[in-house]
Amino acid sequence: MSKQEKIVNMFNEIASTYDVANRVLSFGVDKSWRKDACDKTYALYDTKSIDLILDVACGTGDMCEFWDKRAQKSNITINKIIGADPSVGMLEIAKEKDLNAEFVVAEAKELPFETESVDILSISYGLRNVMDRNEGLSEFYRVLKPGGLLVILEFTKLQKASLASRVRDFYMKKILPVVGGFLSKNKDAYNYLPNSIEGFLTKEKLIGELEEIGFDIKEAKGYSMDISTLFIAKK
Repeated sequence: MSKQEKIVNMFNEIASTYDVANRVLSFGVDKSWRKDACDKTYALYDTKSIDLILDVACGTGDMCEFWDKRAQKSNITINKIIGADPSVGMLEIAKEKDLNAEFVVAEAKELPFETESVDILSISYGLRNVMDRNEGLSEFYRVLKPGGLLVILEFTKLQKASLASRVRDFYMKKILPVVGGFLSKNKDAYNYLPNSIEGFLTKEKLIGELEEIGFDIKEAKGYSMDISTLFIAKK
C-alpha cells in the first residue's frame, strides 16, 4: 500500500468524528480563516457570475459550504460547486449535510475535469497530504481557466523559531494528538497531522513552487501568529 493510500484510509477511519474534532481543536477559529479566504477571492475575481468552483481534498464539505454562503452574502451567483476527495468516508459525511454542492471521488493529481473549465479551485488543509505535490499543482493549473484563481489554506512550516512557533509546536505535538485521539479514537491519525506540518514547506518555498508552475501570487497572508496561511494565485 502506498503512502497516499494509507493517508486516504486514515481519513476514512476518522471521517465520522472529523468535524467535531476540527472545531474543538481549532477553537472554531478556522471558520474565520475560511470566510476571509472566500471574501478575498471573490473580491479578486471581481465578477457576480461564476460557472464552477472546485474544492479539492474537500473532506466533509466545509469549504464548499463557505463558498456558497459567502457568495450569497456578496450577491454572487455560482452555477456549480463541486467537492473532490479520494476519501469515500469523508464524502459520505459531506453528502449527508445537504449542501449546495456535488461531490466526486478524485485525487488532486488526476481531476476528472476538462482543461480550462474551473473558475476558482481551492484546497484547504489538504495540500500537505498530496504526496505528488508537483503533479497536483500542475493539475490545478491545467483545469483552471486563464485568469482563474487557486486558493490554498494550509499549515505551513515556520521558517524561523519564535514564540509563535514554540506555542504552535507545543499545541500540535502535545495537545492535539491527545484531544484528537480521544475524540476520534484514532491517536495515530492525530500524531500524523502535526508531523505532516513539520515535513511540509515554508510559505516562501510554496510560493516558489507555485511560481515555477506559472502561477502569479496575489496573496500570501498568515493568520493567528502564522498558524495558518492563505495563498491566492492567478493563472
